[in-house]
Amino acid sequence: MRCILQSSKGDIKLFKVIGAVGFMNQRLEIPKDVDPQWASIIESCWHSDPQCRPSFQELLDRLRDVQRKFVIQFQASRSAVGDSTQKEL
Repeated sequence: MRCILQSSKGDIKLFKVIGAVGFMNQRLEIPKDVDPQWASIIESCWHSDPQCRPSFQELLDRLRDVQRKFVIQFQASRSAVGDSTQKEL
């Protein structure tokens, strides 16, 4: 792992991001294709007031909800693939 304190353009950009996030309350843009539940979790953790951020238990609950959603979607897609495969036989 290389040292962050090296003076290259990449490190300067990194320090600008750290400064903007840590001291100017700015946030990186969440890509448009990120699931809205994930984006909501990320944004809730970014609240400038620590008291307004979710607790660890709240995060676990929300992450479990997201996990359930994806498991259900995965199982449904596997089921659909299995159904179409059996129809071909």
